[in-house]
Amino acid sequence: MTKRRMFLRMVTASLLRRRSRMLIALLSIGIGATILAGMVTIYYDVPRQMRAQMRSYGANMLLMPEEGENLNTEKLDRVLQQLPEETLVGAAPYRYVRLDMTTRQQSFTTAATDFEQVLKTSPYFSVEGEYPEAAREVLVGKEIAETIGVKVGSEMELTWQPAPAAQTGDPSADRVPGATLSGSAEGWSNALVSVTARLDDEARIAELTIDASTQTEEFGGRVQSEPEFAAQFIGKTLPVKAGEDVDVLTGATFTSNAVVEALNSARAASKAAQPNTMKYTVTGILVTGGEEEGYIFMSVEDMRKLTGEDKLDVAELSVSADEEQLNAYAEALSGSGEGVTARLVKRVTKSETAVLGKLQALVFLVTVVVLLLTMICVSTTMMAVVSERRREIGLRKALGASDNSIRVEFLGEGIFLGLLGGALGAILGFVFAQVVSVNVFNSSITFQPLLLPITVIVSMAIAAVSCLMPIKRAVAIDPALVLKGE
Repeated sequence: MTKRRMFLRMVTASLLRRRSRMLIALLSIGIGATILAGMVTIYYDVPRQMRAQMRSYGANMLLMPEEGENLNTEKLDRVLQQLPEETLVGAAPYRYVRLDMTTRQQSFTTAATDFEQVLKTSPYFSVEGEYPEAAREVLVGKEIAETIGVKVGSEMELTWQPAPAAQTGDPSADRVPGATLSGSAEGWSNALVSVTARLDDEARIAELTIDASTQTEEFGGRVQSEPEFAAQFIGKTLPVKAGEDVDVLTGATFTSNAVVEALNSARAASKAAQPNTMKYTVTGILVTGGEEEGYIFMSVEDMRKLTGEDKLDVAELSVSADEEQLNAYAEALSGSGEGVTARLVKRVTKSETAVLGKLQALVFLVTVVVLLLTMICVSTTMMAVVSERRREIGLRKALGASDNSIRVEFLGEGIFLGLLGGALGAILGFVFAQVVSVNVFNSSITFQPLLLPITVIVSMAIAAVSCLMPIKRAVAIDPALVLKGE
């Protein structure tokens, strides 16, 4: 019989003779290994799931055009291809335009977006009704719905008035004799006031039509209902000055100044963008408790048809990554050469990092405490075994057994227990982590192949360390005293 086989036989025989005590030690190591394997799995896998859960708090990155650059859907698609597909949860584009509801003489900020992506980047949105799916369907914020009295199924007309900024070049170039000029400017409550003027043979104003239907009837509406106001512009040469060339109406100062500004920025009718009106159906009322309740939402395609422009103001990105990775992604997107700038939503990113950091610290602390308790339990059990085997140890030493052989035997017993307990704990630990993940995060975790050898090695190391004190006590046994019965 070889020394190795003899050693294994001695270790197994010793363990079997003291089954009850060794079972307690084995269970202690198994429980410790279970907690270790489960917590390690949670430590590495749960942050990924937590990031996915925290995406419900909104986007964590904004993508905007650089100064002087434009952002459209085609460019956005190219930029997003630079992000790993598995990290991009959603990317919702937005364009904000002020649209008029002439029947109510009011204007509202309208956001054009992709509702399929909004469900991914802003899952906290609550909709009474349904999200728009077909063309010419809109989602109305609760605040606006209460103001104008619309409900799910209601119809509303929205008008896009091109802003003066959309007309490029010098307006004076169009002030030629006989020309017809059109222009618009913001009046009361940011609603646009439109004018149309015909010039005579000397480039003086011959006719003037004012459209202030978006203004309040009792105040701003007077500029188109009182002919005396429009009459004072006749015969004047553009540009005109309010308070010098023409008088403003008392109580309608904003609207009067808007008429003057619209005239001074007016362009030839063939060059100026024309207003466009479309009818939409309300499919849902948006309730968020935030500023979104003051917006009307429509699809990007509907906004493109209404304004004739393919533009985006910003894209909200929800990216599943830690803060360091997010910063790297933001730098990569900003340096893509597409004329865009990526910025992190610090409030969301910092909160996510802090929560995940504290969770991982808690998991680490619990794991360390459990392993310490396991070590104490195994050490106590082995100390009791040494006490039981004092006479045996004393007899072996009296017959010539070396201290080293005593150490190796007890260390072998401990490592063998660590091997069995670690293998059992690695399997039970995965089951434990799976139960926690399913019940807390409603998603399963993947088995990590490296977890089994790591758990076994750590368990064997803990068992070996637990045996150091009992081994020291066993080696210190004096055979003469033990054999005399003291």
